[in-house]
Parts: sequence; C-alpha cells; structure tokens
Amino acid sequence: MKKTILITGGAGFIGSHLVRLFVNKYPEYQVVNVDKLTYAGNLANLKDVENKPNYIFEKADIVDAELMFKIFDQYQPDGVIHLAAESHVDRSIANPNEFIFTNIVGTTNLLNAARKCWANQFENKRFYHVSTDEVYGSLGEIGLFTEETAYDPRSPYSASKASSDHLVRAYHHTFGLPVVVSNCSNNYGSFQFPEKLIPLFINNIRNLKALPVYGKGENIRDWLWVEDHARAIDLIFHSGANGDTYNIGGHNEWTNIALIKVMCTIMDRKLGRAAGESEKLITYVKDRAGHDLRYAIDSSKLQRELGWTPSLQFEEGLEKTIDWYLENDAWMKQVTSGDYQNYYEQQYLNR
Repeated sequence: MKKTILITGGAGFIGSHLVRLFVNKYPEYQVVNVDKLTYAGNLANLKDVENKPNYIFEKADIVDAELMFKIFDQYQPDGVIHLAAESHVDRSIANPNEFIFTNIVGTTNLLNAARKCWANQFENKRFYHVSTDEVYGSLGEIGLFTEETAYDPRSPYSASKASSDHLVRAYHHTFGLPVVVSNCSNNYGSFQFPEKLIPLFINNIRNLKALPVYGKGENIRDWLWVEDHARAIDLIFHSGANGDTYNIGGHNEWTNIALIKVMCTIMDRKLGRAAGESEKLITYVKDRAGHDLRYAIDSSKLQRELGWTPSLQFEEGLEKTIDWYLENDAWMKQVTSGDYQNYYEQQYLNR
C-alpha cells in the first residue's frame, strides 16, 4: 500500500519545489497537494508533474476545519508537510487578520485533523511544520539564530508564525503528536511570486522601473536557494528526530543594497546594457515599520546530525535564478497580469 504524504501550500513558491521533488523522487508515495490558491498559489508552477499518477491536487482552505477533517478522512495521510501560510511582511502590516486566520487557526485545524485521523496510532506518522527565522526577531551585527534562540517576533507575520510553532510543539507535548519543525532563512529561486525582493527587482530592472530600497538598504538577510531548502525538508521529514527543531540557512549574508547592486551588475551584463545603467534605477524609500535589522541562521545542527549542506553559493544561485526569470518571461507576464489565476479553471475543472 502506498504511503500518502499531504503537503499544504504546494502551489506556492517553496511548496511547488517540494511537491515536484517528492512526486519525482518517491513514485511509491501518493502526494496530495492541498492549496487554497490565494494570489501566491500558482498551479502552473507544477505543470510538469500535474499528470503524474502519484500526484493529486485538492483546492481547499486550511481555515475550513470541516473540510480539513474530510480531506484527512479521505486520504488517510501518513505524513503532513505544512507550508501553507500568508508570508509577506508588508501585507501582514496592512491586514494582520488574514495572517491570524491562516497561520494560527489553519495550523490548529491541521493539527486537530491529524490527531483525529491517526487516533493515537502514531507509528510511522509525522507532522512537519515549516516555519521562518523571523520568529526569532532581529539580530545585532554579530551572532546567529540557533534552535535555542528565544522567540521575539516583531511583525504580525512573524508573530503568527511564532504562535503556530508553539502550537505544533504543544500538540507534541500534550497529545504525543509526532512532529518536527524547521525555521529557514530567506528563500530565492525560480517560481517566486514577484512581490518578493529578488524576482521583483529582476522584473523591474528588465523593464527599467524604479528599484525601491527601504531606508539605506543596510538590513541584512541570509539567503537560501529554494531547491536546497526542499532537499533539507526531505531529509528532515524522513530522518529528523521526533519533537525536534532544525534551522535551515544558506550561509549567505548580504545587505539589501549590496544584493541589489550585484543584481544590477549581472542584469546589465545579461541584457547588454552599459555597466552601471541599472543602478540608476535605485530609489530610497521610507523604511518599513518594525523592519528587523539582521537575520542569520546557524544550521550546524542540521549539517552535523543529518549531513545537509547548501549546494550553491549565493552568486552562483543568483545567476541561475536570474537566468530562469529571463528565460521564462511568459511565466512572469502571466503572474504580473493575473492570468495565472485562470489556470485551475482551465486545466482542472474541465478535465
């Protein structure tokens, strides 16, 4: 009998990479992708696996508790990898409620559905909660976030994710639910929705639009290639210790302004522009409210215990990422125009 893995948020940026990895690497698994298809969910990201026999898509909102119980009852998943979340900090500042419902209530619904489905028969079962380094707050100029770092969220987004992390661990301690949690740094790579810095700026540079930089651009982020993240999730899901937490980082700290200038240099070269032309598009704007200065992840536990290391240095990954967006302009145009939101109706409802 096939093992069934339920992945929430599988039409999103990180989720689509993970779904693709699991569908292709584990043909003996049935992979059920549960996604509400908000603005950040794009089924076209999974065009290459949508007809595979071990892939199933369910359009569903994790905030709908009754529907989650129904889906768990129907598929009887052996494992859950939970990525579905509202994730954009700026949006959480403008509308915190969406983040409370999806990230906190939605996670609780999944935990309850898993408990009911598994009925205390937890052998070979696993609930994997994918989280963020933003729950730890802001670092000074030195130091790294470790698995023991105290939580200190600074935005509605990070506060909602911190709450969901605590709930997952509470269900482990209270009910014995078999869980693992990971906290990752900023992801980048193909299929990322262009509200996030790297794809937004690639698109703006290409179209000679302004590059808005918060404050002086001195905020520091650690960048993780999304395919390395998917490999880490795969490893933690299969080999991580029950009840444990793992930090996943790319070991690539960059100030925002340094990153943007490197992108400008690469884009000028690839687009045949004069050196320095794209840098002229940089404009400095008022800093974001509660903007954390620095994130940096210590992923030595993951390396030491499970043998994971990032496969790409940031400059190499950035080149590959820029190449992908330049070669997939049709994808970017569909996303920026909103046409991608018709994909579900066109490809799934008419089957």
